[in-house]
Amino acid sequence: MTAAQTESIRKRRRTKPLVLLRPIPGDSPVHRLWAGTKLIVVAVLSALLAVFPGWVTIGLLFVFVLVVARLAGVTRGVLPSVPPLLWAILLIGAVAFGAAGGDPAGLGGLLGYLQLFFLAASLMGVCGLVSWTTNVSEIPPAVSKLGRPFKALRFPVDDWAVTLGLTLRAFPILSQEFRVLFAARRLRPRTAATTRRERWRRWRSEVIDMLATAMTASLRRADEMGDAITARGGSGQISALPSRPTSSDAVALTAVLALCVVSVVIQSATGG
Repeated sequence: MTAAQTESIRKRRRTKPLVLLRPIPGDSPVHRLWAGTKLIVVAVLSALLAVFPGWVTIGLLFVFVLVVARLAGVTRGVLPSVPPLLWAILLIGAVAFGAAGGDPAGLGGLLGYLQLFFLAASLMGVCGLVSWTTNVSEIPPAVSKLGRPFKALRFPVDDWAVTLGLTLRAFPILSQEFRVLFAARRLRPRTAATTRRERWRRWRSEVIDMLATAMTASLRRADEMGDAITARGGSGQISALPSRPTSSDAVALTAVLALCVVSVVIQSATGG
């Protein structure tokens, strides 16, 4: 193994991938909240940012995310590494928006870009907190209970909850499976391509092989999951688990509503 290959392996080990739908260990008040409460909080905060996307709302939401992360025991170690290419794209966007000018003092475009960036980051922080503090098995029963009013309109709420639960369960499994496939592809010996035609042909062949292998792995995992669900009593058991809010959920919702009211009042009074 050459020195360049060794350094490349070390860099890949230092980078931390994005890990979602896997709760961090802990028994904090945030972990014990009902999954439906967390989904309601995400919907309410998303609506707040859609209607009042000002700096006041974004700042209060950032403080909210930091406080909740501290209560839940979420550390910086769970944050993924940001690829250098993404930083370069963000920098190019900042330069392009900054060149547009605008009030105040010719920084209107840059401020608008930063506002959009922090708005997206705050929403990602809220969704990340839900992902890091909620077990996947708790989400389908919560969705089924939240959608109970729609059952009177003959909406297939339970089927939607089961589909959502299976999707959330399959995502981490398939993600890990694809990482193994990509690692195996990198270890395969390959002859050096001397011409552009050969490089294009090899790239096309590798893409076709990876797609075929990924489909095969997905079908195999789906068959295994189907057998496991059948052995445990069918898909109806996924959305039939006991799930209900408690008094701490009422406190959490009250705190979020208070945050929304304070944000709306301050932003309406200051105009920002």
